[in-house]
Amino acid sequence: MDRPPIVSEQEWRSARDALLVKEKAATRALDALAAERRRLPMVRIEKSYRFESPRGPASLVDLFEGRRQLVLYHFMFAPGTVRPCEGCSTFTDNVGNLTHLQQRDTTFALTARAPVAELQAFERRMGWTVPWYSTYGSDFNHDFGLTTADGHETFGLSVFLRDGDEVFRTYHTNGRGVDRLRFDFNLLDLTPFGRQEQWEDSPAGWPQTPPYGWWRLHDEYERETG
Repeated sequence: MDRPPIVSEQEWRSARDALLVKEKAATRALDALAAERRRLPMVRIEKSYRFESPRGPASLVDLFEGRRQLVLYHFMFAPGTVRPCEGCSTFTDNVGNLTHLQQRDTTFALTARAPVAELQAFERRMGWTVPWYSTYGSDFNHDFGLTTADGHETFGLSVFLRDGDEVFRTYHTNGRGVDRLRFDFNLLDLTPFGRQEQWEDSPAGWPQTPPYGWWRLHDEYERETG
């Protein structure tokens, strides 16, 4: 394994301080992006959508649970799916206690196209408690570009603002844009080995595997390790 140089404590601190300058610059750049994001134009949601949950039907306004902001993760789970998306599942594994988010007038929930019974069965298997709503029979996924005309499923994250009964979509991201929200990825990015995927620029000999190939449902990891 071709490790980076082994140096003295003083040399390490000097190199760390040089990297810290770049990290601080990146932090300020992210702050500037967040400020720009807060000023993005919004689009009013004119259409009425019906969602289903174990508690019964719900409107988009209902998903806010009385709060003014709503963050929705669009989970790739079509009706009849035998094996739900590992990426969406590992993302949901990273969702912790939502109390602190709610203190800032913000609700988080999942949506997926599968019927409620299918969502509940998988939810029980995974041990999740995140609010999850079915868009089964609704145009929601198609209208928001999460399901194409040929039925292809994609994932993403959308943000909404509520003003009374008016709802506005303010932001959407997908792909790598969702990475920065994941606890495990952010911690792995701080480690010497990183995420250990082949696309990363790492020292020669560092452990790396193809992207996505190491992802499992968490109970499958548990079975593999006994």
